[in-house]
Amino acid sequence: MYSAIVFLVLPACLVMAALTDFLEMTIPNWICLLLVGAFVVITPFSGMSAIALGWHLAAAMLVFIGCFGLFALNVMGGGDAKLLTAAALWFGFNPSLFTFLVFTGYLGGALTILVLLLRANWDKLATVGVRLPQTLMVAKKIPYAIAIGAAGLIAYPSSPLVVAAIQSSN
Repeated sequence: MYSAIVFLVLPACLVMAALTDFLEMTIPNWICLLLVGAFVVITPFSGMSAIALGWHLAAAMLVFIGCFGLFALNVMGGGDAKLLTAAALWFGFNPSLFTFLVFTGYLGGALTILVLLLRANWDKLATVGVRLPQTLMVAKKIPYAIAIGAAGLIAYPSSPLVVAAIQSSN
């Protein structure tokens, strides 16, 4: 059961956040709450030491502080900040978190360029029958959860929880 939660919860939440952000330009709070709640539930079964747990909490806190600063500068949305913080809790303070954050930055930049190009060519796309969500085309923001989700899926297999779950099943 522990391994199933580890293998399913974070990826499913990241995909759901990406989809809702793409379709509605919002990330539901329940996704972030589910991530935090599931982490709290599985931690006792993971064999994680108190020190390792502290590093997971420190990673989430550092990501939150950085995201809060970006939110205060109106560079990042609140939902994106909450999602990044909740996901960082699952990665912990280790190279997989760095991989996650770097991929989020790169994919977010590519996503921003793509969305701006789509918005600039909206009339041409509509002429050939391409249908995209209206919220994506008229909003002044970028559905950054798409980049967060993709980066999380790329980096998650190397995270400590996944590595521990694979080792415990062998």
